Amino acid sequence: MSITGGCLCGAVRYEISAPPIMSRMCYCRVCQYLACGNAAVNAAFPTTAVTLTGTLKDYVSTADSGTEMHRRFCPECGVHLTTAAITRPEILMIRVGTLDDPSLVTPTAAIWVDSAPRWACIDPSIEQIAGQPAPLKTKT
Repeated sequence: MSITGGCLCGAVRYEISAPPIMSRMCYCRVCQYLACGNAAVNAAFPTTAVTLTGTLKDYVSTADSGTEMHRRFCPECGVHLTTAAITRPEILMIRVGTLDDPSLVTPTAAIWVDSAPRWACIDPSIEQIAGQPAPLKTKT
């Protein structure tokens, strides 16, 4: 399996050699900034399965959960591509909108829904979590 994607200008590309561990929509306030007011749609992959080419700029911040986060974006076009939690180095979150074929990944949950804008349209058929979800379970 090979999943590919990259930024808007093409300066950053990636290839992923494993299926996603999960995908979800995040309505935390930081993700709303990144997604221009809506939820950021992210898919989790094993870090070792992702090969990135090109230069990324790293924005370090503290998530609502208290975890140090590294959000990386293309310094040329500004598109955010990845997010990584310092506490979970084995997982790399990829922004689904940067996949060459975003339809390859379907969100199964919405998190931080208590922070969603009143006008947000959240699919009632997926799991909805009010705030921070439990940590992802990864295969060891």
